[in-house]
Amino acid sequence: MGVEDQVHVLVVTMAWQGHINPMLKLAKRLVSKGVHVTIATTEGTRYLATQKPNIPTSFTTAENTTVRTPQISLEFFSDGLDLEFDRLKYFDSYIESLETIGYINLSNLIQDFTNDGKKFSCIISNPFMPWVPKIATKYGIPCAVLWIQACTVYSIYYHYFKNPNSFPTMIDPHEFIELPGMPKLQVKDLPSFILPSCSHPIRKLVSSFIQNLDEIKWVLGNSFDELEEEVIKSMASLHPICPIGPLVSSSLLGQEESINGSVDMWIPEDSCIEWLDKKPPSSVVYISFGSVASFSQKQIDNIAMGLKNSNRPFLWVIKPQEKCLENTGGELSYDFLKETEGRGLVVAWCPQEKVLMHQAVACFITHCGWNSTLETMVAGVPVIAYPDWTDQPTVAKLVTSMFNVGVRLEVENGVASSEEIERCIMEVTDGPEAAKIQKRALELKEAAKKAVADGGSSDANIDQFIREFIEK
Repeated sequence: MGVEDQVHVLVVTMAWQGHINPMLKLAKRLVSKGVHVTIATTEGTRYLATQKPNIPTSFTTAENTTVRTPQISLEFFSDGLDLEFDRLKYFDSYIESLETIGYINLSNLIQDFTNDGKKFSCIISNPFMPWVPKIATKYGIPCAVLWIQACTVYSIYYHYFKNPNSFPTMIDPHEFIELPGMPKLQVKDLPSFILPSCSHPIRKLVSSFIQNLDEIKWVLGNSFDELEEEVIKSMASLHPICPIGPLVSSSLLGQEESINGSVDMWIPEDSCIEWLDKKPPSSVVYISFGSVASFSQKQIDNIAMGLKNSNRPFLWVIKPQEKCLENTGGELSYDFLKETEGRGLVVAWCPQEKVLMHQAVACFITHCGWNSTLETMVAGVPVIAYPDWTDQPTVAKLVTSMFNVGVRLEVENGVASSEEIERCIMEVTDGPEAAKIQKRALELKEAAKKAVADGGSSDANIDQFIREFIEK
């Protein structure tokens, strides 16, 4: 009996695009090592995916032939809420139901597999579902967590929730704090969930995850040794994090995709690639703020004016407001769209990795979500950082002060001026530091490829992880 018949891993994820993507890419990496994977997420995923019926229940090999026993399969469990329930608007109720009713239904799903004679060798959970390790303990299954943010952010949360008194009052945004393996940080660089002003329920989820780390055998990191070496070393004697990333598409790494299939909550507009084909190399400013963020009218207006004054072509992703976490975002004016017609393209969603790989793209104005940041670095594209909340301020600091692949917009009350946006576009494309930034971006691109190649640091780490849970 081969390893693919013996080893079966359950991957459990929140039904958010930014969470599903790295979990699915980890699943594909495990399949490439001969491990069978079942991904479990909530029934609401189907509904949130714009009610389209094309979410697969199994994935196919690159030759488009479905394997007899699917190497990756999807299972859905109820979070206890009606499909029409607005989980973004009533987030507290969603989390409470997920922790109670979702717990029962996921547990029943695992029991059904057990009753059918199928046993999971390991459960890999999302860190924002801290109740999943308890289910793993209940069934005697070793548990891992895929930390889907930077290893630096994991370390900050660990130190804060284990020893909050070691941090300053965090009222002054310019106050400094020093933590092992990191550049000197200011309070404004810290994740928003640990700031005194934060009352978001995710703060409680992160705290619960850190306080219950003893239930978790492995913390896997969506990063690589060469990117965050010092902070990874600093956690080795506390609760280690094992980097197995970057978890991006094989095509972005210059490899062939061995398993086809994706779980997309929105339909990407592939026409933007044809549009890019008609633009000169390194000319286009790409703007996207991820699957959750919503920008104010003032922020939108200033970005628009900065783009207009830069005289560069641009590709801008602006989601419909009903798809944002807070339905308060701004809209582009008719005058702006008319004045930039032909020079700019605005879409609701795009195939981001394909866009970043395109030779026409010069730079990326991003909120600095970790998935987007990794994709940008692997593509070798310079960054203009416009962080908002959660881990984004910390990632923006890493991008500009540790990775050195971009610049950060200066803001007042969270808003960058049109002049500042124009200045930063110029700085990363034509400024005196532009060549240095572009060179560093290409260096990290090569380092990322080496990390996941056969025998690379992340490849070796995932091999070791598989050996360990098989032994258990």
